[in-house]
Amino acid sequence: MSMASTCSPQRIFPLMQLAILVLFINACLLLPHRVLCDHHVHADVEDQLLQGLNSFRTAASKVPPLSKHKNAHCLAETVADKFEGRPCSPASTANAIPGTGSPQLAADYPKMLDKCGINATTVREGIILPVCVPKLVPTLVLTNYTHSPYAKYINDSMYTGAGIESEDDWMVVVLATSTQGGSFASAAAAAAATITTTVASKAVVCLVSLALFASS
Repeated sequence: MSMASTCSPQRIFPLMQLAILVLFINACLLLPHRVLCDHHVHADVEDQLLQGLNSFRTAASKVPPLSKHKNAHCLAETVADKFEGRPCSPASTANAIPGTGSPQLAADYPKMLDKCGINATTVREGIILPVCVPKLVPTLVLTNYTHSPYAKYINDSMYTGAGIESEDDWMVVVLATSTQGGSFASAAAAAAATITTTVASKAVVCLVSLALFASS
């Protein structure tokens, strides 16, 4: 068999097409896998941090552990995305952000709340605690929360829920309360809570009026 017949264009082109197809399939298989791996790595770091914060919290102040808070997590994720790409600096640590926002978040904050479906009247008692640690070394991340001005927030019994998310070298913890002012609740939930409070107040007034009438 001649070399010309072995390497004819009719045979080369199908082989090239097959090779390209194989490479394309491998790329499709590997890319989601890498994304999933990155997601699991971040989730592990965040779960470790919550566990560490709760161990510190219960040992130091004897207060109940923080529970995972869905809306606080959504806000933490949104804030972490905002900080993505920013370099670490000495000012990155122990710079707490009120639940109502700050110049660090600027005009984007209302959009962040809206993205998570959070009513702006339910954030004033909450707190946002960002830190920047190169490569997010777990022990260093935890130390930035437990051996810094942030510790007073971690140990405060007012906070009952937490949302934690990371991006690049940034870790963001959002602490929520069990009260309406820091619940990071949705508009519907906030309205329902207001109605419940109003009804309860009116019921108390009625009971007091009845008691006064009965004693007269």
